[in-house]
Amino acid sequence: MKNLLKAIIFLAFCCLVFILLCNFWVVYYTRQYNFFSIENLPSNDVALVLGTSRNTEKGKENLFFKYRMEATAHLFKEGKIKYIILSGNNDSQYYNEPLDMKKALLNLGIPENVMTLDYAGFRTFDSIIRCKQVFNQDNFTIISQNFHNARALYIARNEGINAISFAAQDVPDGYSVRTLIREYLARPKAVLDVHILRPSADITSNNEIKKK
Repeated sequence: MKNLLKAIIFLAFCCLVFILLCNFWVVYYTRQYNFFSIENLPSNDVALVLGTSRNTEKGKENLFFKYRMEATAHLFKEGKIKYIILSGNNDSQYYNEPLDMKKALLNLGIPENVMTLDYAGFRTFDSIIRCKQVFNQDNFTIISQNFHNARALYIARNEGINAISFAAQDVPDGYSVRTLIREYLARPKAVLDVHILRPSADITSNNEIKKK
């Protein structure tokens, strides 16, 4: 039992070190491609907006969603992007992130004809891969919060995509601790996906997914 306990402690320590190193590396590797100022952001024809739920589990407005939509509208009106791919989860008729994003952007004055909805962005990895393989884009601007952009950029850059990102306004400290913890654990998973696991993303055409 004593040796088993030592082995468990050692494995837990190794896992912790791996998580910390992956988080450091993902942020360090992508730091030069993540922009916070619209003035400094290079222009791209296409933006990929990463989805999140419109409301929190308690039914309140989700600030992650709100700020991403505002950032997207701002970039479009400033001429930093021309076309927008809205990628998110659409796992039932009652939950449709791309459609919710479209409605929010319409309310912010963005014309419908510049928006394309990706209904199979179930994970960040899927959104990135589909943007390249389904929508034929290998040069685009990712829009999400800063903490999320690092992981998305890491995936994109390691998949041969010339991506940059714009950091939408951050939520107040303590707003969603669970989201930040989940992201901290998702970065090591992204490293494993890119370099070892190589999961298969759904590259079904968007029209076929929409019909399901």
